[in-house]
Amino acid sequence: MAWVVGGGLIAGCASSDSTSPLGDWRHRSDFEGVARNAPAGFVIGNIAYVGTGSNADNERLKDFWAYDANKNTWTQLANFGGVARYAATGFSVGNKGYIGTGLDVNSDRLKDFWGYDPTTNTWKQVADFGGTARRNAVSFTVGSKGYVGTGFDGNYLKDFWSYDPASDQWTKVASYGGAKRIGAISFVINGLAYVGTGNNNGTAEKDWWAYDASSDTWIEKGDFESEELVSRSYAVAFAIGSNGYVTLGDGTTTVWKYDPVNDSWSENGTFEGATRAYAFGFAINGKGYVTMGSNGTSRFDDLWEFDPTIAQDTSEN
Repeated sequence: MAWVVGGGLIAGCASSDSTSPLGDWRHRSDFEGVARNAPAGFVIGNIAYVGTGSNADNERLKDFWAYDANKNTWTQLANFGGVARYAATGFSVGNKGYIGTGLDVNSDRLKDFWGYDPTTNTWKQVADFGGTARRNAVSFTVGSKGYVGTGFDGNYLKDFWSYDPASDQWTKVASYGGAKRIGAISFVINGLAYVGTGNNNGTAEKDWWAYDASSDTWIEKGDFESEELVSRSYAVAFAIGSNGYVTLGDGTTTVWKYDPVNDSWSENGTFEGATRAYAFGFAINGKGYVTMGSNGTSRFDDLWEFDPTIAQDTSEN
């Protein structure tokens, strides 16, 4: 396990033990804002953008930050354009990012959406989300459109909507193939969006589906379950190359890799930070990242980097 804080090597290196699972974590530069859970964000190029969320006093936040993975640095940007919130969702299309929905300071559900332009560091309100106001929705991008669905509006939901920035319009698309849910995860590989896990009326869901935007259809895949796999909600997920990765959520730190070619799951070691849910995950340049989140009343501001090509050093675990 290699530990790096602020770009400085502290101790350790990756193990060469061939029996160790591939996928090592190292601590990177801590998030410079207030520790929080349920933030929202997106990636544009080599920069991750993240903000909003809720601090340890359950105060809603609207500050917004950029993480440069090449420099391992955080920069504060213009505050999110809408009201402070948490449990929102975000995606990017082209060179702009979008964040919307969530819960405001009064825990009222929201449906407004805002676009962020990194070249001018400005926010502009776009068309309200096409569905009902909600929290804990899931989102992804395929081609030139963003997609938002599931969540909770007073009832558990499974509807999905696409957003076209060119026309600033939302269009209802095929509803999720599985059950209604909140706290689901998603990633995109080769033009297919994969969505699963989450919670439906107290039941942790295990089904796994792929969405083909070209035909507006959902395709059922192998469940996220076996004797070892743990169903979960409020986890994090990201895609690296031709595989997807899932970790955290509901008290587990095991990392699982999804192979879409074989529609199979395999274990990839364990996340080396504290157990948490409601974190923010993303991938840049062949590496995954996890930051923020909560465990009970604790809020986190640490940042961890995942390299799927390095064997994990388990000697300190």
